[in-house]
Amino acid sequence: MSDIWTIHALKYAERNSRTRADSFLFDDDHASPHDMDYFLWTLECGDRRILVDTGYDTGEGARRDRPILREPVSMLADFGWDADRIDTVILTHLHYDHAGALPAFENAKLHVQEAEMAFATGPCMCHDVLRMPFTGAHVCDMVRALYVGRVEFTSGSREIAPGVEVHLIGGHSRGLQVVRVRTARGWVVLASDASHYYENYRLGKLFPIVVDPQPMLDGFQTLRRLADSDDHIIPGHDPLVRKLYPAKTAGNTDVICLSAAPKPL
Repeated sequence: MSDIWTIHALKYAERNSRTRADSFLFDDDHASPHDMDYFLWTLECGDRRILVDTGYDTGEGARRDRPILREPVSMLADFGWDADRIDTVILTHLHYDHAGALPAFENAKLHVQEAEMAFATGPCMCHDVLRMPFTGAHVCDMVRALYVGRVEFTSGSREIAPGVEVHLIGGHSRGLQVVRVRTARGWVVLASDASHYYENYRLGKLFPIVVDPQPMLDGFQTLRRLADSDDHIIPGHDPLVRKLYPAKTAGNTDVICLSAAPKPL
C-alpha cells in the first residue's frame, strides 16, 4: 500500500503552572498540578509532506505570558522541513496555539473547516469569553490567505490526500476538526483539542474551554470510531504522549514518532 504515512509530534511549548481545574470540568480533584504540552505534527509519505497546525511564535507567547521553548519554524527547520517549501497545512482550528504562525507558511494551501472560519469571523466573537482563545491578527492572516486563493474549506469530512482525512468534531471550537492518518500500524487519529488529554476521551471528561458540550462528548466516541483502537488516538496536549511514544533521536523527547506503537498506558 503506497499511502502509508509517518507521523511525528514536535513539542514547542509547555505550561507547568496549571492545575486539574484548568483541564477538567466536574472533576473531584481541582487543585493537583496538571501540565500541558504544545505540539505541531508532521505527516510524511514518500515525497509528500503535510503539516498539521503551526503553533504560535515568540511574540504571541509574550502577549499571552505563555513563552515558547522553541520557535515552531526553527524546530521544523531542524527536522528538515523549510516552512516556505511546505505546500499543505491542515489547521485543526484557529485558536492562537494552533494557527499562530501562519505568515511563515506563505506557499501552503490551508485546510480548515467552513464552520471554523465562520465562527472566528462571526458574531460569536462579540463575546470576550468566546474570543479569548483566538487572536485577531491570526484570523486576519487567514482572511488574507483566502483572498489570494490559499484556503481550502471542508464542511464535515474530506480526504486531503490518500491516507489523510479530516473530520469535523466541534465542541471545543465550532469548527474543530481531527486528522485521521493511515500508518504502518493502522489508522491513527490526531485528536488535537477534541481530546486535550487521555482522560478526556477515556473517561468522558469535558475540557473547560467548550463552545458546545454535546459535540465535545459525542466527539469522544467519534475518535474511537475513526481510530483502530484507543492506542491509535493521540491527545492534543498531554505530556504522557512523550512518555508513551519513542523519540526520533535518542534522548530528545521533544520530537517523537506517533506512527510507532506506544507503550501501554
